[in-house]
Amino acid sequence: MLQVTNLTKRYRGLTALDNVSFHIQPGEILGYLGPNGSGKSTTVKIITGLLDPSDGEVRLHGRTLLDDPIAFKSSLGYVPEEPQLYTHLTGAEYLVFIARLRQIPFNSAVRRAADLLKLFQLHDARNSPMSTYSKGMRQRVLLASALLHDPQLLILDEPFSGLDVNAALLLRTLLETLAAEGKMILFSSHVLEVVEKVCSRVVILYKGKVVLQDSIENLKDSRSPDLQEVFAQVTQQEDYAPIASAILKAVRQ
Repeated sequence: MLQVTNLTKRYRGLTALDNVSFHIQPGEILGYLGPNGSGKSTTVKIITGLLDPSDGEVRLHGRTLLDDPIAFKSSLGYVPEEPQLYTHLTGAEYLVFIARLRQIPFNSAVRRAADLLKLFQLHDARNSPMSTYSKGMRQRVLLASALLHDPQLLILDEPFSGLDVNAALLLRTLLETLAAEGKMILFSSHVLEVVEKVCSRVVILYKGKVVLQDSIENLKDSRSPDLQEVFAQVTQQEDYAPIASAILKAVRQ
């Protein structure tokens, strides 16, 4: 189980995260939501070891990052919001490189890379530099690289960005299959329709604090049949209809 307890992050007096706590059970896909600047990316960076918390802790199966950094990070697969790739490498070279960093033997690395490139419909571009890849192709490479070592916990930050309809359907099915096998998935996204379909439970942040944490089923029963409406309520979203009308008025004057 992933346990995040009283996680706090301060930057020179600014509190980006304020006592955030949640957990993910094996076999669960947790939706992690919030407006821009709410603390989602900060949380992800702390869990992956890219940032140190000011207070609080993260435990994976009872171990913290400080207990054994290599073992902790080897249990994670991470897809960041912005693709950070060595674009002078080909897709095949990049996946083998990542696999070797994960201490996967060379022959296994080559085989896994080839299999994943084919399954993610990148086989024809496997020997082309990633600088020639579209955004969606780079996103599929990132997804493949996050899965190479069969991680226990998968952390996804806007994973559907740039994917076409077919790739998005594949990813959704893949996430459901991974959860059925007992994997833990932290799914951070602005696409509420996808979160509603894929996730069993959601945590919503607002200004660095958890303002709602519940199952999708309970939210639909008690608040609204639409996750977007629930999100708007708890994050104090304003009524955008007058603004939309004002924009049209402005461009038509």
